[in-house]
Amino acid sequence: MFFEAKDINIDYFQSPEFKEKGGGLRGSIMIVGPLLARFGKAAIPKPGGDKIGRRRLDTHFLGFEKLGAKFIYDPTNHFFNVDATALKGSYILLDEASVTGTANIVMAAVLAKGTTTIYNAACEPYLQQLCKMLNRMGAKISGIGSNLLTIEGVERLGGTSHRMLPDMIEIGSFIGLAAMTGSEITIKDVCFEELGVIPSVFSRLGIKFELRGDDIFIPSQDSYEIDTFIDGSILTISDAPWPGFTPDLLSIVLVVATQAKGNVLIHQKMFESRLFFVDKLIDMGAQIILCDPHRATVIGLNKSHHLRGIEMTSPDIRAGVSLLIAALSAKGKSVIHNIEQIERGYQDIEERLRKLGADIKRIDAEPKGH
Repeated sequence: MFFEAKDINIDYFQSPEFKEKGGGLRGSIMIVGPLLARFGKAAIPKPGGDKIGRRRLDTHFLGFEKLGAKFIYDPTNHFFNVDATALKGSYILLDEASVTGTANIVMAAVLAKGTTTIYNAACEPYLQQLCKMLNRMGAKISGIGSNLLTIEGVERLGGTSHRMLPDMIEIGSFIGLAAMTGSEITIKDVCFEELGVIPSVFSRLGIKFELRGDDIFIPSQDSYEIDTFIDGSILTISDAPWPGFTPDLLSIVLVVATQAKGNVLIHQKMFESRLFFVDKLIDMGAQIILCDPHRATVIGLNKSHHLRGIEMTSPDIRAGVSLLIAALSAKGKSVIHNIEQIERGYQDIEERLRKLGADIKRIDAEPKGH
């Protein structure tokens, strides 16, 4: 992708078109930091996104206020307005290690006057990549990879080239797909060193894989057995800030566990609505006990009882692809509605699955009035 800074039109962010598009995508919040750094002001509609629970934006705006910005929320048109004619470096202790919050504040702070210190910063590989790219553009960021970032403000940034990391969530999804369907799959160019604990978590589910260069080879497995803790107690898999296990893969782990040998407790700490898709898996024949909004116990079927195809709706990206994986492993036909959610995180997913041998077809919805 080629981008020139002169292509930006600040007036566009006040237009009805942007309000409609920006209001439907949570990622629109990520333009606030760059807009503040460049223009000294920003205005965006309340972002949308997946319905996985409360997803507050306080971390972003509290960080901007620490840099000297003034924040006003207009409840009449649901717009966030931020004004910062002169950003100044500051000490910022984040109330949560938010990936997008850290990234947004970093992008504003690199052009602020003075030094900014961000403590309890997120340190995911994607955040590290952003900081490294900004440094090549002329920024002065130290502490990359830790939860303490120090940013010395600079006058301006220049251009650079950057190769993006592969999507670690997509890599984990294809590992889960291979296990559920008993397929042999090779995932190319995974940047294995950047995957953290993801491979080891899937190993604890009994999934075998080999690292071949920078490719992951998953052999066909008729069965896979969930590990236990050292004392023999039931394994618990939970999410945590990096380098802990990413919450975006808990839905994948949960669906993979339904056909494993053994039991596991899935503990989703961050979002209170992310496990509600398990009712669809239960309808498909999975044995799952939803203990509360944050915990689910999965009793593995060891592939002795296949899931059955049903009609269902994708509630969010990760639950949607988890249901898709379940459908690909199930007996009979499944229909999944609201696939736009899945497509936001998995480009051309049906085409790539067909190349792997899946019997899958996209059906476009009929125009309204028919």
